[in-house]
Amino acid sequence: MMTSTEHVLSTTPFVVRRRVKWGDCDPAGVVYTVVFGEYVISAAELFYGMLFDGTPQKVKDRHGFGTPSRALSFDFRSSLWPDDEFDMRVTVDEIRQRTYTLGIEAVTASGELAFIAKLTPICIARGERRAIPIPDTLRDALSSYRDACAQYAAARSSAS
Repeated sequence: MMTSTEHVLSTTPFVVRRRVKWGDCDPAGVVYTVVFGEYVISAAELFYGMLFDGTPQKVKDRHGFGTPSRALSFDFRSSLWPDDEFDMRVTVDEIRQRTYTLGIEAVTASGELAFIAKLTPICIARGERRAIPIPDTLRDALSSYRDACAQYAAARSSAS
């Protein structure tokens, strides 16, 4: 039997389930602060893969852009321990000229909010490290995803 420590649960909204590995934690058993960055970047990469139906770096290479992080912030709400499972939901919070912001909200299996992160990539020309406007292919994909999530939320609220 194969066990995964990270997998995509849904695409609209985009949700990644992750299980805390023992190696993610300090000797007291709490997740190292730096590991949270890996959780968020990994969720973002899986999100890009879903948006473009491919592997993120190959798609970015093909379109000639990169998305290094301009900003990353966290609001920690509760500790995570080895073997805890949590779900990270990705939202598109803002789309600007050269940057955009993804929101990542992590909730434990018991429904407790673990953390809220904001990741702001900046678009660059691949290989040049020069800021460029968000390419249309990425802008359209981000906008379409944000619209699909809004429609999903509206349908859920009208059904309840």
